[in-house]
Amino acid sequence: MGSVFFIALRRLRAPLILIILIFAVAIVGLALIPGVDSEGRAWHMSPFQAFYFVTYTATTIGFGEVPHAFTDEQRLWVTVVIYLSVVGWAFLLGSLLALTQDQGFQQAIVVARFRRSVRQLREPFYIVCGLGETGLMVVRSLDRLGFRFVVIDADATRLHELELQELGADALGLAGEARAPETLVLAGVLKPECSGVLALTNDDEVNLAVAISVHLLHPQVPVICRSHTAAVTTSMATVNTYQVIDPFKQFGDYLLMAMQAPDSHRLLAWLTGPPGAYLQPRVPAPPGHWIVCGYGRFGSRVAAAIQSGGFDVTVIDPDAIEPEDARLVRGYGTDAETLAKAGIAGAVGIVAGTDNDTSNLAIAIGARQLNRDLFVIARQNLVSNQLLFGALGADMTMISSQIIANECVAMLRTPLLAEFLSIVRSRGDVWAAGVVERLRVVTEDLTPDFWSFVVSSEATPGLTNVLRGQAVPVTISDLHRSTSNRDEQTRCTALLLQRDGQVLDLPPGETVIRAEDHLLFAGTADAQNDQRSVLRNVNIAEYVLAGRGSLGGSVWRWAAGRRDARAS
Repeated sequence: MGSVFFIALRRLRAPLILIILIFAVAIVGLALIPGVDSEGRAWHMSPFQAFYFVTYTATTIGFGEVPHAFTDEQRLWVTVVIYLSVVGWAFLLGSLLALTQDQGFQQAIVVARFRRSVRQLREPFYIVCGLGETGLMVVRSLDRLGFRFVVIDADATRLHELELQELGADALGLAGEARAPETLVLAGVLKPECSGVLALTNDDEVNLAVAISVHLLHPQVPVICRSHTAAVTTSMATVNTYQVIDPFKQFGDYLLMAMQAPDSHRLLAWLTGPPGAYLQPRVPAPPGHWIVCGYGRFGSRVAAAIQSGGFDVTVIDPDAIEPEDARLVRGYGTDAETLAKAGIAGAVGIVAGTDNDTSNLAIAIGARQLNRDLFVIARQNLVSNQLLFGALGADMTMISSQIIANECVAMLRTPLLAEFLSIVRSRGDVWAAGVVERLRVVTEDLTPDFWSFVVSSEATPGLTNVLRGQAVPVTISDLHRSTSNRDEQTRCTALLLQRDGQVLDLPPGETVIRAEDHLLFAGTADAQNDQRSVLRNVNIAEYVLAGRGSLGGSVWRWAAGRRDARAS
C-alpha cells in the first residue's frame, strides 16, 4: 500500500502544488485587502478567517460573506479566486482520471491487494508457477481436493482465465516473473503455511530458477518441477528438488509397463488420475515391431523405452540423426509410401509423436487404413484438440500436461501415496490386479480418496487415548468400523503401513496398531470423515474401538441418525 500512495503522490504532485498555491495566494489576498465592519470601521480578516472562507469557497461549497459583508475590492478578489480554483480543481481531476488509467498505478494496486490477501492466508497453500494447460489442470485438482493455492504467471490474460473457473475458493493470482525471488516472496514462499511450490512453466530454465530460489529462501519447502531436458533435470537434482517430472520419460515408462505389466499400468493410471476419474479398461500394449514417427525429445524417449523392453523400433523422421539400434526412414509418416518403407504391414504398434497435432492425427488415420490391427499411440500437444483426439479413438493418448498434473496431484494428496506408487511399479501384474479388485470393492470404478496419518497424541488423540487404556489391542480392521454402528464396516482399505523405517503394503486387518505408526488409507469421502472422527474424538473412539459407552452426546446421535437416513 505504501508504493500505491507514493505513486499517487508522484503523479499528482503538479496539481496538488497548484491547488496549494491557489489557496495560499487567496488567503494572503483576503488577509491584506481591508474590509468594513457593521459599524463602518476598517477591518482585516485574520489568517484563520481567510483560510475558512477560501476553504468553503474554493471547494464550491458556498456559505456567505463572513464575518461581515464584503467590499467591492474583496468581492473582486474572491471572483478571481473562484476562477483560479476552478482551473486548479479541473487540473487535479484530469490528473486523477489519468492516474486511474496508468498501468503502473493499476499494477501497484493489484500487487498491494495480492500482498494483503497472501498475508491473510492462515491455512496451508501451494504456490503454482505457470498457468498454462498443466497449471490449470493442477489448480482445478487442488481445488477439488480442498487445497488453497497461489498462482504466478507472466501472462496476465491467463490469470483472467483463472477467474472464470468454477472454483470453491477465491483464487489468488499475480502477473509476474516466477524466476524473480521478489515475486516468490510476494506469493508467500516465506510463510510457514506454504506447503510446497510447483514450477510448471514451459521454460525449463525458469523452473530451475524457481527451484534454486526456493532452496535458498526456504529450504524446508518441497519443490515439484517440470523438466524436459536431461541437463536441467540434473541441475534440479543438485538443489535437492523434491520431485522432477519429465512427461516424456514418464510416458515412456508407462508404455513399457503397458507392454510388460498391463495390470500394473492400469492400477498406476487409476491411482494417479484426477479426483472423480473412472477406472479405465485394461489396454495391454502388444510386443513386437513398433514404428515411432518423430524423433524429438518425446520420440527418442519412447523409442528408448520400447527398445529397453527388447522390442524392435523403426523411426520415421525427416531430419533426425541415425538412432542407435533402430532403423531410420526419412519422411513425415503422413503418406502411405513412408509408412510402407517402415514396415507398417508387419508392425504391432505406431507412435504418432510429433509436436504437431494435425500431423499426429494424419499419421494415426493413415496407419490404421494400412493396418487395422495396429495399436495406435497419439501424442496430443494441445488440450483444445481433445474433441478431435477423442473422435480418433487411439488406444493410448499422450497428453503432456495431463501426465504432469496427475503426477503432481498424486504426490500432493499425501506423502505416503508416492511411496505406494513406487511399490506398484516394482510389483508384478498379479499383485496389481488384486489391488484393483480390492479397491473396486470399496469405491467401485471411481478414483478413491487417499488420506494418511501418524499415530500420535497430537494427530490422533482419540485413537491414542484408547491405545493407552485398552487391554485388547486395536487392529487395522477396527479403523474400518462405522461411527454410527461399530458392527458395520466403512468403505475403505489400508494400503500402506510404515513402522520403524519398514514399509508393509496392504497390511492385513489383524495387524496391531502401535504408536508412531504411519498409515495410508484409500476409500470414499464418507469413510474418511468417519475415520477422522474416530482418530480425533475421544468419546467416539471409546465407542467405536473399545465398545464402551454410546455414540456420545445428543447432537452427535442426531447427526449420525440423519446420515444413516440419507444413506438408506
